Amino acid sequence: MKTFAIGDIHGAYKALIQCFERSGFDRENDRLIVLGDVCDGFPEVRQCIDELLKVRNCDLVIGNHDLWALDWALKGLTPEIWTSQGGSQTMASYGGGPMPQAHVDFLKNGKPWIELDGMFFVHGGYNPMAKLEKHKLEFVAWDRTLLTTAWKRRFSKPERKFGPYEAIFVGHTTTELYHTLEPLHVCNVWDLDTGAGWSGKLTIMDVKTKEYWQSDLTPELYGASGRSVSDSK
Repeated sequence: MKTFAIGDIHGAYKALIQCFERSGFDRENDRLIVLGDVCDGFPEVRQCIDELLKVRNCDLVIGNHDLWALDWALKGLTPEIWTSQGGSQTMASYGGGPMPQAHVDFLKNGKPWIELDGMFFVHGGYNPMAKLEKHKLEFVAWDRTLLTTAWKRRFSKPERKFGPYEAIFVGHTTTELYHTLEPLHVCNVWDLDTGAGWSGKLTIMDVKTKEYWQSDLTPELYGASGRSVSDSK
């Protein structure tokens, strides 16, 4: 079994299929860790979750957009901050609702983080100076401090390790902010959000070898009209 991690999908089903095909991902025998934010952005959230449910060994690390989508599915909440940042596209992909129970369960079963073979997977980030059990879900889903700190230390202390992990994989913050559409590697942190929810690409990586594959640019797959504003880029 190979283990792959995939960045923020944001409803880009066409990009997801390209990543599976280009990486040779085996839905029956490989493991997939989704780094959160399956929801909100491009118009095929429902198709994305349907496809992920076909993966025998799939783990979701829940993202902030997934939490918003769950609030809609479970409580009917539709705050403007969500609908204006892709939530409208998520609702539209379900014809306005309701979300199928299997999809609700997929999101509800999302984990705040995953530890695996000396690696750590989280959507936003975490505080290496605090015990993991002290971290709240909202914090790990929204944090950007880990990545920005690693970025600042990349030259002065490139060997710096945050926490006890060989590698930490995050999403949430598009690498477009760092002027690249490739995965960002700073210290022991890997950012795999390469802008699929905005104007970039979706990335899938073999977490052992660090080999990665990318989709085409998502606006080219969907056209400018399919694009939606993502959170606080």
